[in-house]
Amino acid sequence: MSPETVVTVGRQALELMLIVSAPLLLVALGVGLVVSFFQAITQLNEQTLSFLPKLVGVAVTMIVIGPWMISTLVDYLQRSIISIPSMIAGG
Repeated sequence: MSPETVVTVGRQALELMLIVSAPLLLVALGVGLVVSFFQAITQLNEQTLSFLPKLVGVAVTMIVIGPWMISTLVDYLQRSIISIPSMIAGG
């Protein structure tokens, strides 16, 4: 296996990780900003107040986007397993 192949496989894995995790991270960021804005307006400085809305937002996002996430990861895993012989052979 050449160094270029290793770098390509690693790059593809990192890109997939970023694409799959982005919706969850963006929802958590958005909910956190809304809760922080609400806390700033009402002057409630409770640190644990943002935990439950973030948890609910991420859970709902996982329910909605979860099938896409799983199918994307399974497709990548299948492609990776199928390409093992060609990577070992150097093709």
